[in-house]
Amino acid sequence: MFDKNIRQATVAGSFYPGNEGALSGMVTNFLKSAVNEALPDIIGLVSPHAGYIYSGQVAACSYKQVKGKKYESVIIIAPSHSEYFDFNSVFNGRGYRTPLGIAEVDTERAERLAGNAAYKNYIKLSDFGHRHEHSLEVQLPFLQTVFENLKIVPVVMGRQDKKSIESLGSAIGATFKGEKILVIASTDLSHYHDYNTAAALDALVIDYINSFDPMRFAGAVSSEEVEMCGGGPVAAAMIASGMLGANSSKVLCYKNSGDTGGDKSAVVGYLSAAFYKK
Repeated sequence: MFDKNIRQATVAGSFYPGNEGALSGMVTNFLKSAVNEALPDIIGLVSPHAGYIYSGQVAACSYKQVKGKKYESVIIIAPSHSEYFDFNSVFNGRGYRTPLGIAEVDTERAERLAGNAAYKNYIKLSDFGHRHEHSLEVQLPFLQTVFENLKIVPVVMGRQDKKSIESLGSAIGATFKGEKILVIASTDLSHYHDYNTAAALDALVIDYINSFDPMRFAGAVSSEEVEMCGGGPVAAAMIASGMLGANSSKVLCYKNSGDTGGDKSAVVGYLSAAFYKK
């Protein structure tokens, strides 16, 4: 899996095309079809992590908003589907490879985040959660397309309880205050309900995100009031974005796999959103 501290792509050819040209063309077309909302001072984004044929257009709604903008670093927060561990894992390698090349890890900021003494029991440098996880990897081709000189801090949450959420969000906000940082949360919404049930459950998430109340939303995630596989990453990103200056949020696009894949009997919900400063 690892070659000289470079994490190799694990879902190229399944979640997204394994061929560089095909992948670049698909991502470019998704971005062309997305609308730029011209939001000011975007600090955080929410993006789905399913296969691109299902959720790629929704993801593009987020990434379109930051295309061509300048950030010093991009922090990506994703949930762990592939293994269990009880901390927030900041990748200890030097890069993530996709068919579009290597996304370089911002090792200096990764070490600063994991080295924040106030949160040392909750955030650690590690390869746990990074070895086989798709939810972070699928964000990278979009980031590699919209940014030049991309540097990332990949974070996978082993637990999504309230303390883990608050610790990670607060650590990001405190560690990088005053820096030009973009925080990305990777999540899908409700899973395998019929179309109408899913739409009703996902509407609750949309209301929470649009309200931009980070601590209230963190409570809803930790109590499982909302159904999201990456609720913890979204809540942590919302807390961090607020500490970094965001005071507003906007859900940009919502669909479920019944809209993109046809079958409406058991669907998965997808959402894109931005946290920004008015």
